Amino acid sequence: MSGDIAAVVVAHESGSTLDDCLQRLRDAEDVGQIRIVDNGSRDDTLSIMQRHAAADPRVRFVANPDNPGFGVACNQGAAECDRAWVAFVNPDCLVAPDTLRRMREAAEDLGGAALVGADQVDELGTRDAAARRADPDFAAMLRDPQRAKLGVAMDPDEPLQRVDAISGALMLLPRALFERLDGFDPAYRLHAEDLDLCRRARQLGATVAVANDVQVVHLRGVSSRARPMFVEWHKHRGLWRYFRKFEAPQRTLAQRAAVFAMIWGRFPFALVRAVARVRLGG
Repeated sequence: MSGDIAAVVVAHESGSTLDDCLQRLRDAEDVGQIRIVDNGSRDDTLSIMQRHAAADPRVRFVANPDNPGFGVACNQGAAECDRAWVAFVNPDCLVAPDTLRRMREAAEDLGGAALVGADQVDELGTRDAAARRADPDFAAMLRDPQRAKLGVAMDPDEPLQRVDAISGALMLLPRALFERLDGFDPAYRLHAEDLDLCRRARQLGATVAVANDVQVVHLRGVSSRARPMFVEWHKHRGLWRYFRKFEAPQRTLAQRAAVFAMIWGRFPFALVRAVARVRLGG
Protein backbone atom coordinates (compact mmCIF):
# COMPACT_ATOMS: atom_id res chain seq x y z
CA MET A 1 0.00 0.00 0.00
CA SER A 2 1.37 3.40 -0.97
CA GLY A 3 2.79 5.42 1.90
CA ASP A 4 2.27 2.80 4.60
CA ILE A 5 5.92 2.68 5.74
CA ALA A 6 7.43 5.05 8.31
CA ALA A 7 11.23 5.25 8.23
CA VAL A 8 13.00 6.09 11.50
CA VAL A 9 16.61 7.26 11.41
CA VAL A 10 18.71 7.75 14.55
CA ALA A 11 21.68 10.04 13.95
CA HIS A 12 24.78 10.98 15.92
CA GLU A 13 27.63 12.83 14.24
CA SER A 14 26.29 11.41 10.98
CA GLY A 15 26.84 14.35 8.65
CA SER A 16 29.04 12.45 6.22
CA THR A 17 26.27 10.02 5.18
CA LEU A 18 22.98 11.46 6.44
CA ASP A 19 22.23 13.63 3.41
CA ASP A 20 22.51 10.66 1.04
CA CYS A 21 20.54 8.43 3.42
CA LEU A 22 17.63 10.88 3.72
CA GLN A 23 17.47 11.62 0.02
CA ARG A 24 17.27 7.92 -0.70
CA LEU A 25 14.47 7.52 1.85
CA ARG A 26 12.58 10.41 0.28
CA ASP A 27 12.91 8.67 -3.09
CA ALA A 28 11.94 5.26 -1.68
CA GLU A 29 8.70 3.55 -2.67
CA ASP A 30 5.80 3.44 -0.20
CA VAL A 31 7.50 5.63 2.42
CA GLY A 32 4.87 7.96 3.87
CA GLN A 33 6.75 9.32 6.88
CA ILE A 34 10.40 9.92 7.75
CA ARG A 35 11.40 10.65 11.33
CA ILE A 36 14.96 11.60 12.29
CA VAL A 37 16.10 11.62 15.89
CA ASP A 38 19.47 13.22 16.53
CA ASN A 39 21.40 12.31 19.66
CA GLY A 40 23.38 15.43 20.48
CA SER A 41 25.40 15.84 17.28
CA ARG A 42 27.89 18.69 17.00
CA ASP A 43 28.66 18.36 13.30
CA ASP A 44 26.35 19.43 10.46
CA THR A 45 23.77 16.70 11.16
CA LEU A 46 21.20 19.21 12.46
CA SER A 47 21.42 21.48 9.42
CA ILE A 48 21.00 18.46 7.11
CA MET A 49 17.89 17.37 9.03
CA GLN A 50 16.45 20.88 8.88
CA ARG A 51 17.04 21.15 5.14
CA HIS A 52 15.27 17.87 4.37
CA ALA A 53 12.39 18.70 6.71
CA ALA A 54 11.91 22.07 4.97
CA ALA A 55 11.91 20.41 1.55
CA ASP A 56 9.59 17.47 2.27
CA PRO A 57 6.52 17.48 4.58
CA ARG A 58 7.00 13.75 5.24
CA VAL A 59 10.22 14.54 7.10
CA ARG A 60 10.19 15.62 10.75
CA PHE A 61 12.97 15.56 13.29
CA VAL A 62 13.67 15.47 17.01
CA ALA A 63 16.89 17.01 18.27
CA ASN A 64 17.95 15.55 21.62
CA PRO A 65 20.36 17.79 23.56
CA ASP A 66 22.38 14.74 24.62
CA ASN A 67 22.75 11.08 23.65
CA PRO A 68 20.20 8.91 25.50
CA GLY A 69 21.06 5.86 23.40
CA PHE A 70 20.04 4.15 20.18
CA GLY A 71 17.04 2.26 21.56
CA VAL A 72 15.59 5.30 23.32
CA ALA A 73 15.90 7.35 20.13
CA CYS A 74 14.32 4.59 18.03
CA ASN A 75 11.37 4.56 20.39
CA GLN A 76 11.10 8.34 20.16
CA GLY A 77 11.04 8.21 16.37
CA ALA A 78 8.47 5.43 16.26
CA ALA A 79 6.23 7.38 18.64
CA GLU A 80 6.24 10.30 16.20
CA CYS A 81 4.70 8.32 13.33
CA ASP A 82 1.56 6.28 12.74
CA ARG A 83 2.02 4.15 9.61
CA ALA A 84 1.28 0.42 9.60
CA TRP A 85 4.95 -0.51 9.10
CA VAL A 86 8.06 0.86 10.80
CA ALA A 87 11.53 0.63 9.28
CA PHE A 88 14.62 1.48 11.32
CA VAL A 89 17.39 2.71 9.03
CA ASN A 90 20.89 3.66 10.13
CA PRO A 91 22.17 6.95 8.67
CA ASP A 92 25.06 5.02 7.06
CA CYS A 93 22.66 2.55 5.40
CA LEU A 94 21.87 3.46 1.79
CA VAL A 95 18.61 1.97 0.52
CA ALA A 96 17.51 1.57 -3.09
CA PRO A 97 14.11 2.89 -4.20
CA ASP A 98 12.45 -0.54 -3.82
CA THR A 99 14.30 -1.77 -0.69
CA LEU A 100 11.69 -1.04 1.98
CA ARG A 101 8.75 -2.02 -0.22
CA ARG A 102 10.32 -5.41 -0.91
CA MET A 103 11.11 -5.90 2.77
CA ARG A 104 7.46 -5.18 3.63
CA GLU A 105 6.32 -7.66 0.96
CA ALA A 106 8.66 -10.24 2.47
CA ALA A 107 7.13 -9.66 5.90
CA GLU A 108 3.66 -10.06 4.42
CA ASP A 109 4.75 -13.34 2.81
CA LEU A 110 5.75 -14.52 6.30
CA GLY A 111 2.28 -13.79 7.64
CA GLY A 112 2.79 -10.20 8.75
CA ALA A 113 4.08 -10.80 12.28
CA ALA A 114 7.72 -10.64 11.24
CA LEU A 115 10.93 -8.65 11.61
CA VAL A 116 12.69 -8.52 8.26
CA GLY A 117 16.23 -7.47 7.41
CA ALA A 118 18.20 -7.36 4.17
CA ASP A 119 21.52 -8.53 2.82
CA GLN A 120 24.09 -5.90 3.83
CA VAL A 121 27.39 -5.21 2.09
CA ASP A 122 29.99 -2.48 2.48
CA GLU A 123 31.13 -0.17 -0.31
CA LEU A 124 33.50 -2.89 -1.56
CA GLY A 125 30.78 -5.52 -1.65
CA THR A 126 31.92 -7.40 1.46
CA ARG A 127 28.98 -9.01 3.22
CA ASP A 128 28.23 -7.90 6.80
CA ALA A 129 28.11 -10.92 9.14
CA ALA A 130 25.86 -8.99 11.54
CA ALA A 131 22.97 -9.10 9.07
CA ARG A 132 22.23 -12.73 10.09
CA ARG A 133 22.97 -13.80 13.63
CA ALA A 134 22.37 -16.57 16.12
CA ASP A 135 21.39 -15.89 19.72
CA PRO A 136 24.41 -15.55 22.01
CA ASP A 137 25.08 -18.57 24.23
CA PHE A 138 27.54 -17.30 26.80
CA ALA A 139 28.01 -20.59 28.60
CA ALA A 140 28.94 -22.19 25.27
CA MET A 141 31.42 -19.36 24.66
CA LEU A 142 33.23 -20.32 27.86
CA ARG A 143 33.85 -23.78 26.38
CA ASP A 144 34.55 -22.61 22.84
CA PRO A 145 35.53 -18.96 22.20
CA GLN A 146 34.60 -19.38 18.53
CA ARG A 147 30.96 -19.41 19.64
CA ALA A 148 31.34 -15.67 20.23
CA LYS A 149 31.05 -15.27 16.46
CA LEU A 150 27.31 -14.96 16.04
CA GLY A 151 27.23 -14.48 12.28
CA VAL A 152 25.21 -16.98 10.24
CA ALA A 153 26.14 -17.66 6.62
CA MET A 154 23.79 -16.56 3.88
CA ASP A 155 21.80 -19.43 2.40
CA PRO A 156 21.55 -18.69 -1.35
CA ASP A 157 18.72 -21.21 -1.70
CA GLU A 158 16.53 -19.31 0.77
CA PRO A 159 15.15 -15.99 -0.52
CA LEU A 160 13.67 -15.52 2.98
CA GLN A 161 16.16 -16.96 5.45
CA ARG A 162 14.88 -17.42 8.99
CA VAL A 163 17.45 -16.51 11.63
CA ASP A 164 17.54 -15.78 15.35
CA ALA A 165 18.38 -12.11 14.92
CA ILE A 166 18.94 -9.42 12.32
CA SER A 167 20.87 -6.17 12.42
CA GLY A 168 19.31 -3.03 13.85
CA ALA A 169 21.03 -1.10 11.06
CA LEU A 170 18.08 -1.98 8.84
CA MET A 171 14.95 -3.73 10.02
CA LEU A 172 11.26 -3.50 9.21
CA LEU A 173 8.30 -4.75 11.23
CA PRO A 174 4.60 -4.03 11.73
CA ARG A 175 3.83 -1.16 14.05
CA ALA A 176 1.42 -3.43 15.93
CA LEU A 177 4.22 -5.87 16.70
CA PHE A 178 6.58 -3.09 17.77
CA GLU A 179 3.93 -1.81 20.17
CA ARG A 180 3.32 -5.30 21.59
CA LEU A 181 7.05 -5.45 22.31
CA ASP A 182 6.99 -2.01 23.99
CA GLY A 183 9.72 -1.06 21.54
CA PHE A 184 13.43 -1.38 22.16
CA ASP A 185 14.62 -1.96 25.71
CA PRO A 186 15.87 1.54 26.68
CA ALA A 187 18.38 0.12 29.19
CA TYR A 188 20.74 -0.74 26.33
CA ARG A 189 22.76 2.22 25.11
CA LEU A 190 24.00 1.21 21.67
CA HIS A 191 24.66 -2.52 21.38
CA ALA A 192 22.65 -5.77 21.70
CA GLU A 193 19.30 -3.98 21.68
CA ASP A 194 18.60 -5.51 18.26
CA LEU A 195 19.45 -9.00 19.55
CA ASP A 196 17.10 -8.33 22.47
CA LEU A 197 14.24 -7.09 20.27
CA CYS A 198 14.50 -10.08 17.93
CA ARG A 199 14.56 -12.56 20.80
CA ARG A 200 11.53 -11.02 22.46
CA ALA A 201 9.69 -10.96 19.13
CA ARG A 202 10.33 -14.67 18.64
CA GLN A 203 9.06 -15.30 22.15
CA LEU A 204 5.79 -13.69 21.05
CA GLY A 205 5.61 -16.05 18.07
CA ALA A 206 6.91 -13.64 15.41
CA THR A 207 9.30 -14.66 12.65
CA VAL A 208 12.74 -13.10 12.17
CA ALA A 209 14.17 -13.37 8.67
CA VAL A 210 16.50 -11.81 6.11
CA ALA A 211 15.30 -11.05 2.59
CA ASN A 212 18.40 -12.40 0.88
CA ASP A 213 17.42 -11.01 -2.52
CA VAL A 214 17.29 -7.44 -1.15
CA GLN A 215 20.74 -5.89 -0.83
CA VAL A 216 21.77 -2.56 0.68
CA VAL A 217 25.07 -0.78 1.19
CA HIS A 218 25.92 -0.30 4.86
CA LEU A 219 29.00 1.84 5.43
CA ARG A 220 29.16 0.81 9.12
CA GLY A 221 30.34 2.71 12.15
CA VAL A 222 30.50 6.19 10.64
CA SER A 223 29.16 7.91 13.77
CA SER A 224 31.05 5.74 16.27
CA ARG A 225 34.63 6.19 15.09
CA ALA A 226 35.22 9.39 17.06
CA ARG A 227 34.47 7.79 20.46
CA PRO A 228 35.94 4.27 20.59
CA MET A 229 36.04 4.19 24.40
CA PHE A 230 32.35 5.10 24.68
CA VAL A 231 31.35 2.60 21.99
CA GLU A 232 33.32 -0.35 23.36
CA TRP A 233 32.20 0.30 26.93
CA HIS A 234 28.54 0.23 25.95
CA LYS A 235 28.98 -2.77 23.64
CA HIS A 236 30.28 -4.82 26.56
CA ARG A 237 27.72 -3.37 28.93
CA GLY A 238 25.01 -4.38 26.45
CA LEU A 239 26.29 -7.95 26.25
CA TRP A 240 26.31 -8.22 30.04
CA ARG A 241 22.72 -6.93 30.21
CA TYR A 242 21.63 -9.41 27.55
CA PHE A 243 23.21 -12.29 29.48
CA ARG A 244 21.59 -11.21 32.77
CA LYS A 245 18.21 -10.85 31.09
CA PHE A 246 17.99 -14.07 29.07
CA GLU A 247 20.59 -16.58 30.25
CA ALA A 248 21.75 -15.84 33.79
CA PRO A 249 18.63 -17.27 35.53
CA GLN A 250 19.53 -20.72 34.14
CA ARG A 251 23.21 -20.55 35.14
CA THR A 252 25.01 -21.24 38.39
CA LEU A 253 26.73 -18.52 40.37
CA ALA A 254 30.11 -19.81 39.18
CA GLN A 255 28.99 -19.69 35.56
CA ARG A 256 27.68 -16.15 35.98
CA ALA A 257 31.00 -15.06 37.45
CA ALA A 258 32.88 -16.73 34.60
CA VAL A 259 30.74 -15.01 31.99
CA PHE A 260 31.24 -11.65 33.71
CA ALA A 261 35.01 -12.20 33.63
CA MET A 262 34.87 -13.27 29.98
CA ILE A 263 32.88 -10.24 28.83
CA TRP A 264 34.80 -7.61 30.75
CA GLY A 265 38.14 -9.36 30.25
CA ARG A 266 37.72 -8.72 26.53
CA PHE A 267 37.08 -5.03 27.01
CA PRO A 268 40.67 -3.68 27.13
CA PHE A 269 41.70 -5.73 24.09
CA ALA A 270 38.62 -4.63 22.13
CA LEU A 271 39.33 -1.02 23.07
CA VAL A 272 42.93 -1.23 21.83
CA ARG A 273 41.75 -2.67 18.50
CA ALA A 274 39.08 0.01 18.15
CA VAL A 275 41.52 2.85 18.83
CA ALA A 276 43.98 1.33 16.35
CA ARG A 277 41.28 1.19 13.65
CA VAL A 278 40.46 4.85 14.22
CA ARG A 279 44.11 5.88 13.99
CA LEU A 280 44.57 3.86 10.82
CA GLY A 281 41.49 5.48 9.34
CA GLY A 282 39.48 2.25 9.19
